[in-house]
Amino acid sequence: MKKLLSNLLILATSAVVYSCSKSETGDYHPKQIIQPVDSTAITALSSDWMKAVHLMKDFPTGVQVYLNKKPINNKTTVMYAVVFDPKLIELKPVASSTNKKVSDFYNEEISKKFACINAGFFGPNASYSLSMFNGTVSAINIKSLTRKYNGNDATYYPTRAAFGLKTDNTADVTWVYHVGSGNGTIYSYPAPSPNILNSAPQALPSATFPAGGTIWDATTAIGGSPMLIKNNNINISDDAELIVIDNNSSRARSAIGYTANKKVIMLAVEGNNTSGGTGLTLAELAQVMKDMGCVGAINLDGGGSTALYVNGAHTVKPSDAAGERPVITALILKSK
Repeated sequence: MKKLLSNLLILATSAVVYSCSKSETGDYHPKQIIQPVDSTAITALSSDWMKAVHLMKDFPTGVQVYLNKKPINNKTTVMYAVVFDPKLIELKPVASSTNKKVSDFYNEEISKKFACINAGFFGPNASYSLSMFNGTVSAINIKSLTRKYNGNDATYYPTRAAFGLKTDNTADVTWVYHVGSGNGTIYSYPAPSPNILNSAPQALPSATFPAGGTIWDATTAIGGSPMLIKNNNINISDDAELIVIDNNSSRARSAIGYTANKKVIMLAVEGNNTSGGTGLTLAELAQVMKDMGCVGAINLDGGGSTALYVNGAHTVKPSDAAGERPVITALILKSK
């Protein structure tokens, strides 16, 4: 009996005891020493995704963190994913008037929060991507771009990818445009406006162009580019969205998508780390999201902007030698 009680005590201890230590890259992706026992996975993932319980202290039901270090195409890989149920956990897109670090977005959120990832594209103190929370738009997708056509400057009007949640917490990915002046009305299109470099610009998007447009019924949304997965198919529409972001190079990446069982996945991929993750191409990123079960997904800003802050701790090491790059928009996971 004494031996049985001793064994039970060891099992109970291993189920709850964990420890973190700084890795050789500093305070990024801390190493878990003991694998604790935790609740059933929110969504089914391959065995390569290990539950990072060392980052989940005091997390409620409905949000979990995973780590994957399996090489992809012979490249060293470090990827963190936060999986959550939007019926239980709130996604809060935020925009700032000035560039700030993802960890600062996280720390400034006054409600109970769990994670924060960088979001859309931006310039100095200006967002180029949609940010909307509970129907209030704080930033819009860029409405026009100047590109060369026949040797002259020409104005193009890209419809770019966006991820949204509706009032019933179901997710959607689509191509959007803000029709009208100012913030306009957000229209959703079943396919992007067929722009392509070195060809004449397409018409200004409207209620009738591209075909099939409807007023988007998302109430919380974040813009990015390009689309990665649409209708359960990999569909990287970088050409039509006029987005060139080292698409075929290995670099840090960020993405958000949703699964068939209505769960949401935020992914951060480490890049440009000689002692860690090499990074992924857009095609590899799309495949990772597809393999995780995403039926819809979009790319977010990557490279030096990629940052995921979970439960007060860094995860992927930033590509920039200086550390976290200040960004304009972010996604915060918080209590409802």
